[in-house]
Amino acid sequence: MIVIAGPCQHESYADSLDIARHCQKICDKHKVDYYFKASFDKANRTYDDSPRGLGLEECKYDFQMLNKQFMVTTDFHETSQIDKLDVDCYQIPAFLSKQTDLIKKAASTGKKVNIKKGQFMSFEDVKGILSKTQTRENGIWITERGTQFGYGKTVIDFETVQDMLGLNIPVFLDVTHSISERKYARQMAAIAGHLGMFLFVEVHMDPDNAPSDGKKMIALKDFNDLIGRYVHSMLHSSSFRKFKD
Repeated sequence: MIVIAGPCQHESYADSLDIARHCQKICDKHKVDYYFKASFDKANRTYDDSPRGLGLEECKYDFQMLNKQFMVTTDFHETSQIDKLDVDCYQIPAFLSKQTDLIKKAASTGKKVNIKKGQFMSFEDVKGILSKTQTRENGIWITERGTQFGYGKTVIDFETVQDMLGLNIPVFLDVTHSISERKYARQMAAIAGHLGMFLFVEVHMDPDNAPSDGKKMIALKDFNDLIGRYVHSMLHSSSFRKFKD
Protein backbone atom coordinates (compact mmCIF):
# COMPACT_ATOMS: atom_id res chain seq x y z
CA MET A 1 0.00 0.00 0.00
CA ILE A 2 1.18 3.49 -0.85
CA VAL A 3 -0.09 6.86 0.34
CA ILE A 4 0.93 10.22 -1.13
CA ALA A 5 0.02 13.01 1.28
CA GLY A 6 0.95 16.58 2.06
CA PRO A 7 -0.21 20.18 1.62
CA CYS A 8 -1.27 21.58 -1.73
CA GLN A 9 1.50 24.19 -1.60
CA HIS A 10 4.84 24.18 0.20
CA GLU A 11 4.46 27.18 2.48
CA SER A 12 7.51 26.80 4.72
CA TYR A 13 10.06 24.16 5.69
CA ALA A 14 8.75 24.07 9.27
CA ASP A 15 5.14 23.50 8.23
CA SER A 16 5.98 20.84 5.65
CA LEU A 17 8.28 19.07 8.12
CA ASP A 18 5.54 18.95 10.76
CA ILE A 19 3.02 17.61 8.24
CA ALA A 20 5.45 15.02 6.84
CA ARG A 21 6.41 13.78 10.32
CA HIS A 22 2.79 13.36 11.31
CA CYS A 23 1.83 11.58 8.08
CA GLN A 24 4.89 9.32 8.21
CA LYS A 25 4.08 8.32 11.80
CA ILE A 26 0.49 7.42 10.88
CA CYS A 27 1.54 5.52 7.76
CA ASP A 28 4.19 3.60 9.71
CA LYS A 29 1.54 2.59 12.23
CA HIS A 30 -0.64 1.21 9.46
CA LYS A 31 2.31 -0.33 7.56
CA VAL A 32 1.83 1.90 4.53
CA ASP A 33 4.60 3.33 2.33
CA TYR A 34 4.51 7.12 2.56
CA TYR A 35 5.47 9.83 0.06
CA PHE A 36 5.41 13.48 1.10
CA LYS A 37 3.87 15.77 -1.51
CA ALA A 38 3.76 19.55 -1.80
CA SER A 39 3.93 21.85 -4.83
CA PHE A 40 6.58 24.52 -5.29
CA ASP A 41 4.38 26.19 -7.92
CA LYS A 42 0.68 25.86 -8.71
CA ALA A 43 1.06 26.96 -12.30
CA ASN A 44 -2.55 26.33 -13.35
CA ARG A 45 -4.50 28.52 -10.93
CA THR A 46 -7.75 29.95 -12.26
CA TYR A 47 -7.02 33.64 -11.60
CA ASP A 48 -3.85 35.61 -12.09
CA ASP A 49 -3.86 36.87 -8.51
CA SER A 50 -4.34 33.39 -6.95
CA PRO A 51 -1.40 32.32 -4.72
CA ARG A 52 0.87 30.06 -6.79
CA GLY A 53 3.53 29.12 -4.28
CA LEU A 54 7.12 30.02 -3.48
CA GLY A 55 8.68 28.79 -6.73
CA LEU A 56 11.30 26.17 -7.47
CA GLU A 57 14.40 28.12 -6.51
CA GLU A 58 13.05 29.12 -3.11
CA CYS A 59 11.74 25.61 -2.38
CA LYS A 60 14.68 23.63 -3.72
CA TYR A 61 16.76 23.53 -0.53
CA ASP A 62 13.71 22.75 1.63
CA PHE A 63 12.78 19.82 -0.61
CA GLN A 64 16.34 18.50 -0.50
CA MET A 65 16.28 18.62 3.31
CA LEU A 66 12.86 16.91 3.45
CA ASN A 67 14.10 14.25 1.07
CA LYS A 68 16.76 13.25 3.59
CA GLN A 69 14.00 12.04 5.92
CA PHE A 70 11.07 11.19 3.65
CA MET A 71 10.30 9.97 0.17
CA VAL A 72 9.22 13.06 -1.75
CA THR A 73 7.16 13.88 -4.82
CA THR A 74 6.16 17.21 -6.32
CA ASP A 75 4.65 18.64 -9.50
CA PHE A 76 6.83 19.47 -12.49
CA HIS A 77 5.58 21.78 -15.22
CA GLU A 78 8.59 22.13 -17.54
CA THR A 79 11.31 19.71 -18.67
CA SER A 80 14.02 22.09 -17.42
CA GLN A 81 12.70 21.81 -13.86
CA ILE A 82 13.38 18.06 -13.78
CA ASP A 83 17.12 18.72 -14.11
CA LYS A 84 17.03 21.14 -11.19
CA LEU A 85 15.33 19.04 -8.50
CA ASP A 86 15.92 15.38 -7.75
CA VAL A 87 13.03 13.62 -5.96
CA ASP A 88 11.83 10.05 -5.51
CA CYS A 89 8.79 10.48 -7.74
CA TYR A 90 8.17 13.04 -10.49
CA GLN A 91 4.53 14.10 -10.64
CA ILE A 92 2.92 15.34 -13.85
CA PRO A 93 -0.07 17.64 -13.19
CA ALA A 94 -3.43 16.74 -14.72
CA PHE A 95 -3.47 19.65 -17.16
CA LEU A 96 -0.08 18.52 -18.50
CA SER A 97 -0.88 14.83 -18.73
CA LYS A 98 -0.57 14.87 -22.51
CA GLN A 99 2.70 16.79 -22.62
CA THR A 100 4.88 14.26 -24.43
CA ASP A 101 8.28 15.86 -23.81
CA LEU A 102 7.57 16.36 -20.10
CA ILE A 103 6.44 12.76 -19.62
CA LYS A 104 9.40 11.34 -21.55
CA LYS A 105 11.84 13.54 -19.64
CA ALA A 106 10.45 12.40 -16.29
CA ALA A 107 10.53 8.76 -17.36
CA SER A 108 14.14 9.11 -18.50
CA THR A 109 15.27 9.77 -14.92
CA GLY A 110 14.64 6.13 -13.98
CA LYS A 111 12.64 7.35 -10.97
CA LYS A 112 8.96 6.75 -10.35
CA VAL A 113 6.60 8.97 -12.33
CA ASN A 114 3.07 9.73 -11.12
CA ILE A 115 0.90 11.04 -13.95
CA LYS A 116 -2.34 12.63 -12.84
CA LYS A 117 -5.02 11.71 -15.36
CA GLY A 118 -6.52 14.86 -16.86
CA GLN A 119 -10.18 15.58 -16.20
CA PHE A 120 -10.69 15.51 -19.96
CA MET A 121 -9.10 12.09 -20.56
CA SER A 122 -10.66 8.75 -21.44
CA PHE A 123 -9.22 5.29 -20.86
CA GLU A 124 -7.88 5.30 -24.42
CA ASP A 125 -6.04 8.53 -23.59
CA VAL A 126 -4.46 6.81 -20.58
CA LYS A 127 -3.12 4.09 -22.86
CA GLY A 128 -1.71 6.91 -24.97
CA ILE A 129 0.13 8.25 -21.92
CA LEU A 130 1.64 4.85 -21.25
CA SER A 131 2.83 4.57 -24.84
CA LYS A 132 5.13 7.51 -24.08
CA THR A 133 6.72 5.56 -21.22
CA GLN A 134 6.97 2.19 -22.97
CA THR A 135 10.72 1.94 -22.32
CA ARG A 136 9.93 1.71 -18.60
CA GLU A 137 9.16 -1.73 -17.21
CA ASN A 138 7.85 -0.35 -13.92
CA GLY A 139 7.63 2.80 -11.89
CA ILE A 140 4.80 4.50 -13.82
CA TRP A 141 1.80 5.44 -11.70
CA ILE A 142 -1.56 6.89 -12.77
CA THR A 143 -3.69 9.00 -10.43
CA GLU A 144 -7.42 9.30 -11.02
CA ARG A 145 -8.63 12.75 -10.00
CA GLY A 146 -12.06 12.81 -11.53
CA THR A 147 -13.66 13.61 -14.87
CA GLN A 148 -15.07 17.03 -15.69
CA PHE A 149 -18.82 17.08 -15.29
CA GLY A 150 -20.76 20.21 -16.17
CA TYR A 151 -19.10 23.35 -14.84
CA GLY A 152 -16.77 23.40 -11.87
CA LYS A 153 -17.41 19.84 -10.71
CA THR A 154 -15.75 16.48 -11.23
CA VAL A 155 -17.06 12.94 -10.82
CA ILE A 156 -15.26 9.60 -10.61
CA ASP A 157 -15.87 7.34 -13.58
CA PHE A 158 -15.41 3.96 -11.94
CA GLU A 159 -15.70 2.12 -15.25
CA THR A 160 -12.51 3.86 -16.34
CA VAL A 161 -10.96 3.10 -12.95
CA GLN A 162 -11.64 -0.61 -13.44
CA ASP A 163 -10.15 -0.45 -16.93
CA MET A 164 -7.01 1.24 -15.59
CA LEU A 165 -6.62 -1.34 -12.83
CA GLY A 166 -6.74 -3.96 -15.58
CA LEU A 167 -3.49 -2.53 -16.94
CA ASN A 168 -1.76 -3.98 -13.85
CA ILE A 169 -0.05 -0.75 -12.89
CA PRO A 170 -0.45 1.15 -9.60
CA VAL A 171 -3.52 3.38 -9.79
CA PHE A 172 -4.07 6.04 -7.13
CA LEU A 173 -7.33 7.75 -6.22
CA ASP A 174 -7.01 11.45 -5.45
CA VAL A 175 -9.59 11.73 -2.69
CA THR A 176 -9.31 15.50 -2.32
CA HIS A 177 -9.27 17.02 -5.83
CA SER A 178 -12.03 14.66 -6.99
CA ILE A 179 -14.54 15.88 -4.40
CA SER A 180 -16.32 19.18 -3.79
CA GLU A 181 -15.95 19.22 0.01
CA ARG A 182 -13.64 17.46 2.48
CA LYS A 183 -16.54 15.72 4.22
CA TYR A 184 -16.57 13.19 1.38
CA ALA A 185 -12.87 12.30 1.65
CA ARG A 186 -13.22 9.45 4.16
CA GLN A 187 -15.80 7.63 2.05
CA MET A 188 -13.68 8.05 -1.06
CA ALA A 189 -10.66 6.66 0.79
CA ALA A 190 -12.66 3.59 1.81
CA ILE A 191 -13.77 3.09 -1.80
CA ALA A 192 -10.14 3.36 -2.95
CA GLY A 193 -9.16 0.63 -0.51
CA HIS A 194 -12.03 -1.61 -1.58
CA LEU A 195 -10.98 -1.35 -5.22
CA GLY A 196 -7.32 -2.04 -4.47
CA MET A 197 -6.20 1.47 -5.40
CA PHE A 198 -3.47 3.48 -3.73
CA LEU A 199 -4.19 6.84 -2.11
CA PHE A 200 -3.44 10.49 -2.88
CA VAL A 201 -4.67 12.99 -0.29
CA GLU A 202 -3.88 16.60 0.53
CA VAL A 203 -3.69 17.55 4.20
CA HIS A 204 -3.12 20.81 6.05
CA MET A 205 -2.92 21.92 9.66
CA ASP A 206 -5.52 24.63 9.00
CA PRO A 207 -7.17 23.83 5.65
CA ASP A 208 -9.74 26.64 5.87
CA ASN A 209 -6.86 29.12 5.69
CA ALA A 210 -4.68 27.27 3.18
CA PRO A 211 -3.59 29.27 0.10
CA SER A 212 -5.22 26.76 -2.29
CA ASP A 213 -7.70 23.86 -2.27
CA GLY A 214 -8.59 24.50 1.36
CA LYS A 215 -12.22 23.46 0.96
CA LYS A 216 -11.16 19.99 -0.18
CA MET A 217 -8.06 19.32 1.91
CA ILE A 218 -8.52 17.37 5.12
CA ALA A 219 -7.28 18.59 8.48
CA LEU A 220 -4.08 16.96 9.66
CA LYS A 221 -5.81 15.82 12.84
CA ASP A 222 -8.20 13.68 10.73
CA PHE A 223 -5.46 11.95 8.75
CA ASN A 224 -5.24 8.94 11.08
CA ASP A 225 -8.95 8.21 10.79
CA LEU A 226 -8.88 8.48 6.99
CA ILE A 227 -5.86 6.18 6.65
CA GLY A 228 -7.38 3.73 9.11
CA ARG A 229 -10.54 3.50 7.02
CA TYR A 230 -8.52 3.13 3.84
CA VAL A 231 -6.30 0.35 5.18
CA HIS A 232 -9.22 -1.54 6.76
CA SER A 233 -11.10 -1.42 3.47
CA MET A 234 -8.03 -2.49 1.50
CA LEU A 235 -7.17 -5.44 3.73
CA HIS A 236 -10.75 -6.73 3.82
CA SER A 237 -11.28 -6.47 0.08
CA SER A 238 -10.87 -9.22 -2.48
CA SER A 239 -9.45 -6.55 -4.78
CA PHE A 240 -6.25 -6.23 -2.72
CA ARG A 241 -3.42 -6.07 -5.24
CA LYS A 242 0.34 -6.32 -4.94
CA PHE A 243 2.60 -4.66 -7.49
CA LYS A 244 6.23 -5.38 -8.18
CA ASP A 245 8.26 -2.30 -7.35
